[in-house]
Amino acid sequence: MTDPSPAPPLSPRQWPAWLGIGLGCLVAYLPWALARAVAPVLGWLMRQLMVSRRRAAEINLALAFPELDDEARRALLRAHFRSLGMSVFEFLRAWWGPLAPVDRGFEVQGLEHVETARAGGRGIILISPHFTTLEICTRLLCRFVPVSGMYRPHDSDALDWAVRRGRLGHATAMFARDELRPAIRHLKNGGVLWFAPDQETRRGDSVFVPFFGQAAWSLTSTHAMARLSGAKVLPLFHERREDGTYRVEIGAPLENFPSDDAHVDTARVMALIEAQVRRVPAQYLWIHKRFKTQPDGRPSPYS
Repeated sequence: MTDPSPAPPLSPRQWPAWLGIGLGCLVAYLPWALARAVAPVLGWLMRQLMVSRRRAAEINLALAFPELDDEARRALLRAHFRSLGMSVFEFLRAWWGPLAPVDRGFEVQGLEHVETARAGGRGIILISPHFTTLEICTRLLCRFVPVSGMYRPHDSDALDWAVRRGRLGHATAMFARDELRPAIRHLKNGGVLWFAPDQETRRGDSVFVPFFGQAAWSLTSTHAMARLSGAKVLPLFHERREDGTYRVEIGAPLENFPSDDAHVDTARVMALIEAQVRRVPAQYLWIHKRFKTQPDGRPSPYS
């Protein structure tokens, strides 16, 4: 498990990152009403400036929603970038700022599923998509459930230290994506672990399974962790509602999971994630190049 109190990296080459972290901490304390007012403008700027990411999102939306016409997909793209603009303030507030008044109107459903699993001494794996609300909703959920998480370390040592420290202010533990053994041990001890297995990565065993009608190179990690730990797997849905409040919904444990077939289990997990994304498509992280790896060596759609 990641050490919660390592010394901060203070070498001169980290100073630019520390300046950015300091600015982020200031933004984290902006009045929330002001942040919500500025977010659409920031989203518009991101859409204009992040050309490569915007192009990836356009391709993803065309692949995922072929039934939509061009104007409908453009509207969804604009809504996605507005959500991205809001997520900047949500991430910074979740890491380094006060929770109030963000927690006003927060609703969590399905806690009984967590309580039942924990009463039986079982660990819990909460699986969710990479929604733009993941950081703020996880922090809100930690008020009710002792959640730990898995994460991809940042390239900047200073940023990685500061973000990890911010998360450990509310999470019980944080595990880097290659810290599988400590994460399994945590689950065997009855811990609750949040995990988002929906992004393509070169690390870990993966298989091609359907995702929005496309062959998607997908991690088998949910299957592996459940088999090794005996943990229950529960779906976790979270969203930002139209009035700016947040809602988290925890589903019942997946039945007969894991099976003996990692491919079947991974297809099942990705089908669950797709169903969640379809509920709030603008809040999914479409700028990720989800379909970069293609079967049979076919060229990437982002080429």
